[in-house]
Amino acid sequence: MLLAALLFLQAAAYCQVNFTQSNLPIVIINTDIDPNTGQPTVIPDDPKVPASMKIIYHEDGSTNFVTDQDTEDFLDYEGRIKIELRGSTSQDLPKKQYGWTTYEDNDSTKKKVSIMGMPKQNDWILNGLAFDPSLMRDHLTYNLSRAIGYYTVRTQYCEMVLNGEYKGLYVLQEKLKDDTNRINIEAIDEDADAGMALTGGYITKADKTTGGDPVAWVMPSYAGTTDFIHELPKPEDVTPAQNTYIHNQFLALASKAHTNNTNLSTGFPSVIDIPTFVDFFVMNEISSNADGYQISTFFHKDKGGKLRAGPIWDFNLTYGNDLFAYGLDRSHTDVWQFSDGGNEGPKFWTDLFDNPTFKCYFSRRWNEVTADGQPLSYDKLEEFIDTTVALIADATVREQQTWGTVPNHAQEIANLKSWLQERISWIDAHIGSYSACDNIEVPPLVITKINYNPAESDEFPESDDQEFIEIKNIGTTTVNLTGVYLRELGVSYQFPADATIAPLQKIQIASNPDVFEAKYGVTAFGQFQRNLSNSSQALVLADGWGNIIDAVEYSDSAPWPDADGSGAYLILVDENSDNSLPGSWAAYQDGDLSVATQSATAATIVMYPNPVSNILTIQANDVLKNIEVYDIYGKLLQSATAETTTLKVDLSGYAQGIYFVKVAGTKGSVTQKIIKN
Repeated sequence: MLLAALLFLQAAAYCQVNFTQSNLPIVIINTDIDPNTGQPTVIPDDPKVPASMKIIYHEDGSTNFVTDQDTEDFLDYEGRIKIELRGSTSQDLPKKQYGWTTYEDNDSTKKKVSIMGMPKQNDWILNGLAFDPSLMRDHLTYNLSRAIGYYTVRTQYCEMVLNGEYKGLYVLQEKLKDDTNRINIEAIDEDADAGMALTGGYITKADKTTGGDPVAWVMPSYAGTTDFIHELPKPEDVTPAQNTYIHNQFLALASKAHTNNTNLSTGFPSVIDIPTFVDFFVMNEISSNADGYQISTFFHKDKGGKLRAGPIWDFNLTYGNDLFAYGLDRSHTDVWQFSDGGNEGPKFWTDLFDNPTFKCYFSRRWNEVTADGQPLSYDKLEEFIDTTVALIADATVREQQTWGTVPNHAQEIANLKSWLQERISWIDAHIGSYSACDNIEVPPLVITKINYNPAESDEFPESDDQEFIEIKNIGTTTVNLTGVYLRELGVSYQFPADATIAPLQKIQIASNPDVFEAKYGVTAFGQFQRNLSNSSQALVLADGWGNIIDAVEYSDSAPWPDADGSGAYLILVDENSDNSLPGSWAAYQDGDLSVATQSATAATIVMYPNPVSNILTIQANDVLKNIEVYDIYGKLLQSATAETTTLKVDLSGYAQGIYFVKVAGTKGSVTQKIIKN
């Protein structure tokens, strides 16, 4: 309490800013009047209290003015919220942090809204940058995590006015929760108690218990114990069967990691998604996160999927920063945070690092993301830091005037940069070689068909039940599928141990095997969980260590062929082509699965010459119905209808570069990449 009093006295020495404008969005919150005091309601730790919010945001990047709060065109959000204090140690500070939920005007119905371009949801946070004189550690780390390929909370700097009083610089950010645009898992059915239904989805965290939620279980570390808490389902909703299931996943991880069991069907690779655990190490170690592994450490698991580490959360005590006012100094350039004798987390973190194969993949990934030009290279880090400093420069002055917590921001940034240089050099010198896991040979499996939004009919009235993915072995030897799985969230599937696929064999995994067999007369190899997105989804086929075998991210938008509810499915034109390109796929409108890739619609359409200077000739065995030309960004440049088997398209007026030509016939459509000289 003495420390808290000193902090308040420190803040009291500073003055209220005359705040009128900002280059950042401005958040204005007014709590409802308390009928007992006649004053605005004081925001408590719990429960949330009603308030009104306006967010002033000039989308063109021009200056935001407080007076814009009365101009509808400049309001990104105007409506009702309920708000509370959040945080634990940070509540000792004069400057508070807030959690809030958007509501309909009736104050009883939650309302999902898009805030400053972020996907719609109703739960949000105003991060007050507690204990961080750089004002950027969370923002920096969350953006770096996204840059290496993970969902991490989206962030937006802003300045906040509460009940007419300027409160300083904040980061408006998402709250971690299950959502297709946040943690893309599907909440477990509340009555799930057995079988596949019991396998997901879960969000579990290792954390402090100051939030009031009960401890679900405790795991030993090499320096104490770690408490685990249910996040999804909520502690009050989780059933004994669900608690036992997800707890057993962690126990299995701990046991298999401790015994160095790397078997793809019985070892820790069968339990966890290796890439997410590797990258959790990467982010916590590059930042030397003092809380890492023990506190604010999240895990998630989708139905039918593996246990995954992340998303990362709460990175203010990083990059050499700590709770110095509390006598703590734990974030150093020359330690492994998972075994520093402090917040080590459960034993499995150290055991994984000590496993030679896992450590090899950690080293390989570290060297990949810190290589020149990559997101975690020092030059890229410095560039991002400098951009952020420029963005918040004016607000930083006001932050100091209001709270007195950043007396020398330039020095803080210099310290951050030099710390990062030392940290990267230390890890480079201590992480070890990755030669043993470099250039791993993966099996020759290719995703050749995708039916993501089938048409509904009287016979098959549910689109979702007709979805399927086809995989082909294009090699000359039988492939053992042990450990092979779909790596990205959205759909889940793990091949059974010792399952095989013969040379040139095609197999299908379906959302509903019974419907699949009824429609196509073919028995599905297996059933994936959840459903394919009707808009866009990444399908990543990987081996048990996460090495990518094949990857496709389809889209329902041009220049991808039209297989969006049209009765067609996507089919790979040439199994040796780059199937990440829309031009490698055709939309085949037929109920027959036996069609080979080379005999698909696309194989009957020829476009030449390619590269082309002026006139592109299109010839087809079938009648052409429509042609569209797109630029590399997906912008439609021209379109025309046709009733012919030969068509000439004039491209002479186009600049040199890459274009996509999409042609539709009676059996489907195909898109081809054309190079214009």
